Amino acid sequence: MTKKIITTKDAPEPIGPYNQAVLANDTLYLSGQIPLVPETMELVEGDLEKETLQVMENLKAVLAAANMNFDHVVKTSIFLSDMNNFNEINSVYGRYFDEATAPARETVEVANLPKFVRVEISMIAIR
Repeated sequence: MTKKIITTKDAPEPIGPYNQAVLANDTLYLSGQIPLVPETMELVEGDLEKETLQVMENLKAVLAAANMNFDHVVKTSIFLSDMNNFNEINSVYGRYFDEATAPARETVEVANLPKFVRVEISMIAIR
């Protein structure tokens, strides 16, 4: 197995002992992204649509660093602090995928998320 660490300045730096993504053979495992602005490491807050857009743009940047895009994504995990936010988050998330070829996914409500954000998304992509 070959293992390569994927990093980019276009996504937030990890805030713990992990990497933005790991490429194992042809499979890319993307760590969960929260609505941190890469340049400032400040949270986008107060507007759930903007928060979710930031999360998706962070994921897009990590995919690009591995020469991939959302077409390569086969699995996503969405973590919400409140399932009542599902429709708004799902609406933004859906803009990044073709419904006919969208990845497998689970969406779960959790008690808390890093920095007390409302949404975190992780992904798995294949070349």
